[in-house]
Parts: sequence; structure tokens; C-alpha cells
Amino acid sequence: MRDVVHAMDDLLPGKFEITREGIVHDAISPNSPHELTRLRLRKCLETAMPQEIVAHTGKPDVEDESEGIMRRPDVMVIAWSDMDVPGSFDPRALIAAIEVVSHSNPDNDWIGKVRDYPLIGIPIYAIFDPRTGTGAVLTDINTTPDGPRYATRKDFVYGEDVTIGDWTISTDGLPRYQPIGR
Repeated sequence: MRDVVHAMDDLLPGKFEITREGIVHDAISPNSPHELTRLRLRKCLETAMPQEIVAHTGKPDVEDESEGIMRRPDVMVIAWSDMDVPGSFDPRALIAAIEVVSHSNPDNDWIGKVRDYPLIGIPIYAIFDPRTGTGAVLTDINTTPDGPRYATRKDFVYGEDVTIGDWTISTDGLPRYQPIGR
């Protein structure tokens, strides 16, 4: 499936990822509020973090071959030294994964990744939702009968400070999506 996803990445717009259920395609390319949110989060985090840690917004993916999951977080908090690898990043090397909820496929961020990220060992998952001006930071992976799950969830609204790992950033002024049809 990985080869199919990489081939489609070059041919079709949007973003492709692999979950346990199959390939997820976010068909619409990210819009301005999505990209501005990614940029603001990256810049705020990098201002707060030590230089050996980066808030990365590009490729490659994170992949756990044993679980059959390949994801591409909007922002990956990772040490520079853990980026120097061939192929995909090891998800367990990430300090945090940050997602800006897609206007076209919000369930991918709020349901699919909430399930997949603890399964592949990403210790912190922060979700920013420009549709509602809210978000959540999920931490503390716990083993359950249904598999690993985040045990702690801290909700926030835009305008509040939010803590991701060891760093607190402002959400004041993050862009919001306009209602569809405008």
C-alpha cells in the first residue's frame, strides 16, 4: 500500500495516508486558514523549544510497518537527530504530532488519528480545529482491552494558552474556517 500511496501523492491532489482500515484520502488541498495555522503553530513552538528540537511541517511520513499504519501529521515535534533516517520517521521518535482539522474530512483527525497515534506510539497528540475554534491535547498512552488509547485529554478554546509537551503557546488569533458556501 505504501507504494500505491506514494505514487498517488504525485498524481492526485490532497493527502494520502494508510490506516488499519485502508487508505485515507483528504481530497482537498489545505486552504489558507489550515496552512496559516500550521505555520503559526510551528513558529510558536520553535520559539519556545530548544534548538535541537524542531516543529517539522514537511515530508516524510511517520510509519509503523508492523501495524500497517503510515500517517503524515501537519506538524511533527522531533529532535533534529531523529530526522536523519532513510525513509519514513519512526513514530516513536516523535515528541508530539499536531493536526489542524481538515475542513473536508474532520473524522480523520478526531477519530482515526485518535485511534492510530497511540497505537503507533506517538506520546502526545494535539488537535486544532479551525471549524469550531477549539482543540484538545491528548497524552498518557494507556493499554486497554481495545488497544492503546490516550488516557488524558485537555480541551481548549482558541484564545487560551495550550501546553504541548514542555512548551506552552498562545492560540490567540489562530485563523478560523469560513462556513461552507461563503
